[in-house]
Amino acid sequence: MAGHSKWANIQHRKGRQDKLRSKMFSKLSKEITVAAKMGDPDPEKNPRLRLAVKAAKAQSMPKDVIERAIKKSQAGDGEDYEEIRYEGYGPNGIAVIVETMTDNRNRTASNVRSYFTKNGGNLGETGSVSFMFDRLGAISYPPEAGDADTVMMAALEAGAADVESDDDGHMIYCAVEELSDVSEALEKDLGESAESKLIWKPQTMTEVDLETAQKLMKLIDTLEEDDDVQTVTANFDIPEDVAAQL
Repeated sequence: MAGHSKWANIQHRKGRQDKLRSKMFSKLSKEITVAAKMGDPDPEKNPRLRLAVKAAKAQSMPKDVIERAIKKSQAGDGEDYEEIRYEGYGPNGIAVIVETMTDNRNRTASNVRSYFTKNGGNLGETGSVSFMFDRLGAISYPPEAGDADTVMMAALEAGAADVESDDDGHMIYCAVEELSDVSEALEKDLGESAESKLIWKPQTMTEVDLETAQKLMKLIDTLEEDDDVQTVTANFDIPEDVAAQL
């Protein structure tokens, strides 16, 4: 459940996966195309593309789909996309960050503002909520990677800044510019990670009641269904009793 685990924030929700699979592949493909367009089409020479490909593989995207997305970048596709971050407040003042990739900023801005307004929130200025989050690299491993001490030692040796471990696994944090290097170093000790990506990590989490959780879910679902929206992050936590009712 989004916001339920202390480190599995709203970017990484597993529910509704079948329904959103096609849309998810489309968004992952867009990121691959743009990453390849901005740098080298070889993932080994392009850290951002390497992470995008890794994220796609983590979601079981077929190899041929990944290769087509990279080839599109060489055909000129993706050159008009721009990345725009929107910030605002959801129901009960929950901070929300929306990252988009669009070829029409007017359309995207209008849609995102409408989603907030219709779902009990309001869109703010850039910087209005991001100060409540830390921009970090995040590398996740399943529990099978090792116990907390083993993972902590490997993470520190790889240059990571912090590790959070619980029954669900391990989340390793590092500086944004060091994500690719730390991820590669960790693979030598712990094997391939489940996921490596850039995230907005809330500095504090706000527990929500059932009514607020339902409203937030509706807002986030609406945002995520938009083709221009790549990620949605919010600083709320759902207690177990509330999660059970959802």
